[in-house]
Order: sequence, then structure tokens, then C-alpha cells
Amino acid sequence: MYQPPHFREDDPALQHALIRAHPLGLLITAGPEGPTANLLPFHLAAEDGDMGLLQVHMARANTQWKEIAAGAPALVVFQGSDAYITPSWYATKRETGKVVPTWNYATVQVRGTARVIEDPAWLRGQIEKLTGEHEERRADPWAVGDAPDSFIAAQIKGIVGVEIAITEMTGKWKASQNRPRADVAGVIGGLEQAGQPHANAGMAALVRRYDERR
Repeated sequence: MYQPPHFREDDPALQHALIRAHPLGLLITAGPEGPTANLLPFHLAAEDGDMGLLQVHMARANTQWKEIAAGAPALVVFQGSDAYITPSWYATKRETGKVVPTWNYATVQVRGTARVIEDPAWLRGQIEKLTGEHEERRADPWAVGDAPDSFIAAQIKGIVGVEIAITEMTGKWKASQNRPRADVAGVIGGLEQAGQPHANAGMAALVRRYDERR
């Protein structure tokens, strides 16, 4: 990934936080017929291994797992907040006019050693952890145990697990760090305009955070 120094984010805690907040990752592999990419919801086991583990399951009919079983390297891309940035927000526009639009975003790319897992107990555990993470905020959370065991066992026969031992995480937080502070203030104000087409509180918060770190 192209990484200008001012956009690079190497803090593992921030990288893990983005993965947890945006767990739908794009799993990319390359097999004999070329690249394959699938969006899949991942569970991050941050405390396992040197840099953490990513755990996921996919339909057995999805042949990407066979590429992994054959040794294909795995790349997973997690996309956080993003927003179009109009040059109309920049103080520089009023001063010189020498501005152009851009796009702000936060993303993490993960590489690691992947293995295929078909053990029913592991698969059930992965489903329980993944479901629990997303159900716990509900007033009446659903649990895997709410469904009949025979039904869950049948569903598990139709899926395959993949575990990726993370060896590299690359973070890029493009949040207007390369703009003068007057331009940054304009970006924050523009993104916080509720009801406007460009409103994006999440990106506004990121821009403010990196501006405060200068």
C-alpha cells in the first residue's frame, strides 16, 4: 500500500480498534485463475499469537478456501470511515485558489499465514464469538444456542473456517494531516454540518484527533 509518512499509522491498538469497529474485511488471494476477493465478517483474537489472529468462515461452495489450502498468501483489507473532501472547505481556496478535491479514509491491511479449518467444534466456537460480538449490544441478544443443535450442526457442514496468524499490519489514516491548520478547521466544520451531503461525524473526529497530535 502506498503510504506517505504523514498518513502512516503504525499503532497496533488503533489498527485493532479499526478492525473491531469495521470487521467486514475484503479477503484477497491469488490462485491459478487470478485474484479472488470476498467480503467476509472477521473475528479478531488480538491476544493470540505475536500480532493476533483473524478468524473467519465462508461457504464451502466458495472455492477461495481451496486457494488458501493450496498455499496462496492472504491479504485482508479493512475499511474504516471515509469521506469526500471538497476544496470549498479550505481557507487556501479563498487565499490562492490552488486547491483540488480529495478523499479522506482510514484503512488497515493485514497479511499473515493462513490455514483452513474444518473442525466442527472450532467452527461453532468461531460463530459463537462472532455472533456474540454483534449481538451483545442488543436488548434481546440472539445466541447460537437458541437454535436447535441439529440445525446448527447441519449449517456447519456447509462452511469452512480460515485462521490467519497476523505477520504484518499496515495502517493508513488519511485525515487531512498534510493541510494547513486553517484548512483542517474548515474540513472539520464541513464534515460536522448535520444534514449536509458531506456530513460525516466519524471522519470529522479522526481529522480533529490527528490535528491535535501535531
